[in-house]
Amino acid sequence: MHHLRTLAATAATAAIVAIAAPAAAQDYPTKDIRLVVPWGAGGGTDGIARKVSAIAEKELGQTVYVENVEGGMSANGIMNVMAARPDGYTIGVLTYDSVITVPYQQLLPGYELDKLQMIGRLTNESDAIIVADDAPYQTIDDLIAAAKEAPGDVKVAIQNTGSRTHLAMLELEKLAGIDLDLIPYPGGAGPQKEAMLSGEVVIAVTSLGDFANLLDEGDARGLVEFSDAPNPTYSDVPDAKSAGLDLRSGSFIIVAAPARTPDDVVARLAEAYQQALEGEEFQEWVSKVGVTPGWLGPQEVTDWVAEQQEAVFAQFDKLKADGVIAQ
Repeated sequence: MHHLRTLAATAATAAIVAIAAPAAAQDYPTKDIRLVVPWGAGGGTDGIARKVSAIAEKELGQTVYVENVEGGMSANGIMNVMAARPDGYTIGVLTYDSVITVPYQQLLPGYELDKLQMIGRLTNESDAIIVADDAPYQTIDDLIAAAKEAPGDVKVAIQNTGSRTHLAMLELEKLAGIDLDLIPYPGGAGPQKEAMLSGEVVIAVTSLGDFANLLDEGDARGLVEFSDAPNPTYSDVPDAKSAGLDLRSGSFIIVAAPARTPDDVVARLAEAYQQALEGEEFQEWVSKVGVTPGWLGPQEVTDWVAEQQEAVFAQFDKLKADGVIAQ
């Protein structure tokens, strides 16, 4: 009899848990959500993540607070998200380095993107060729013509060797049949800007948003953006498609949660971030910072990341084989 009572109690408990579990997930969120930004406060990724999250939290009904966890080309912060409890209360943002550089170079043991559940892509920030205002080039065709006249003499400030901006310029060299003097400036857009302001170079490759202050003050101009449509802020800069250039390059911001986060929690977060991204408040704000919103939902962005990795890893493998970058 006692055994039967125990079985009955166990069955009753299981039934309560089965009923309560979905209800708890439907109530999500019931407390603050931590958003890990794997770059320093005050940067472009940080600013965009904070703005869109501040709008999303109104839809979620709970505060989304940002924690900046720097280091390891974003790996430190992302590892933090990978190791978090998969309950929707710790999420993080990924950028190009998180998806491409760190996995390809295997910079951190245990860093595997399958430890994450993608929620959605927020932005797609294309790279561009930017020149000093007094540079002799008015169009990308002018620059290509100058490089053909003086092979190896036209200096271009890229970021790290093997970086996205480096790959883009190698692709341009191949497409246009030119040879540029590619000068690496590790550390992102800051050192590139300093090099342009000091006159070391008159050409740099990064996003228009990264050079916003120089563009807005008239110290620099965009020659071409490696995108399919005009930039919402700098619509006077030709996009690659309209310039007849088959070259696309850029960074992005993706929101992700730890793997095994419940599907309905992921859907709730995706809905909140999509609404925030596409709403009037964010659209008006982002139109002034040179970044293009580009929402992709959980499954779409998961597939998109796999495609990006496949394409760029193949590029890296070829560059290694050709001796352009170190093994």
